[in-house]
Amino acid sequence: MSWIEALLLGLLQGLTEFLPVSSSGHLTIAQQLLHLDTSATENLAFDVVVHAATVLSTLVILGREIWKLLVGTFSTAKWNDEKDYVAKILVAIIPVFVVGMFFKDKIEALFGSGLMVVGVCLLITALLLTFSYYAKPRQKENISFFDAFVIGIAQAVAVLPGLSRSGSTIATGLLLGDKKEKVAEFSFLIVLIPVLGEAFLSLLKGSEGSLTIGVLPLVVGFLAAFVSGLFACKFMIDLVKRGKLIYFAIYCAIVGAITLVASFV
Repeated sequence: MSWIEALLLGLLQGLTEFLPVSSSGHLTIAQQLLHLDTSATENLAFDVVVHAATVLSTLVILGREIWKLLVGTFSTAKWNDEKDYVAKILVAIIPVFVVGMFFKDKIEALFGSGLMVVGVCLLITALLLTFSYYAKPRQKENISFFDAFVIGIAQAVAVLPGLSRSGSTIATGLLLGDKKEKVAEFSFLIVLIPVLGEAFLSLLKGSEGSLTIGVLPLVVGFLAAFVSGLFACKFMIDLVKRGKLIYFAIYCAIVGAITLVASFV
C-alpha cells in the first residue's frame, strides 16, 4: 500500500465512519477498485489504525460531553446522572466485547471475503435506515438500560463489512423510541472503548499487518481519517437532528445493489 492509497482510504474512512453508509464496506470496495493486494491481516491492521483516528476525532468533537461524564462519575461517590449514563455505555459494549472475544477469527475472514458480503450488508443497512425513517415511535426522554443493550447488539452485529455501525445503532435507537439527538451522541460514545481497546491490543501484539504495510501509509491514513472525521462527526450529529437519514438509505441501496452485481461479474 502506497502513501497515496493510504491517504485516499484514510479520507474515505473518516468521512464514512460517522455517516450511516459503512466505513468498512467502503474501504473494502475501495481496496478492490485500487487493486490493493493486501492480506486480511494487513486490511485489519489498517482498519484498526484509521478507526483509532476517527475515535480521536470523536473525542475532539464531543470532548465537552465526555469531560462532563468523567467529572460527574469520579467527583462523587453518589449515584448521579453521569454515573447512570456511563453505566449504560458499559452495558452497550458488552455484546461487541463478546463478539470480539469469541468470534474475532471469523470476522477477520469476512474482511477478506470479497464484495458479496459487503453488498448484502449495505442493502440491510438501507432497510434499517428506511424503517427508522418511517417508524414513528414515542419519543423517550432518556435511553434506558434495555435500549442501551439492544443498541449494543446492533453495534456488535455491525462489525460485518458493509453493515453501518452508526446507521445500525442510530436506526435501532430511533426504532426503540429514543430521541434523535440523544441516540446520535450515544452511538458515537459507545464505540470509543471497543475501538481503543482493539487498537491497544494490536500495539501490544506488534501487529504483523502494520509491519508489512509500512509506517508511512499508516501515519498518512491515520491523519487523513482524523481530519476528515472531525468534519463528518459534527455533520452527522446535525444531520440526525434534522431526520435526513432516508437519503443515506437510498444511497446504500444503490451502492449495495451495484456491489452485489459486481461480485458475480
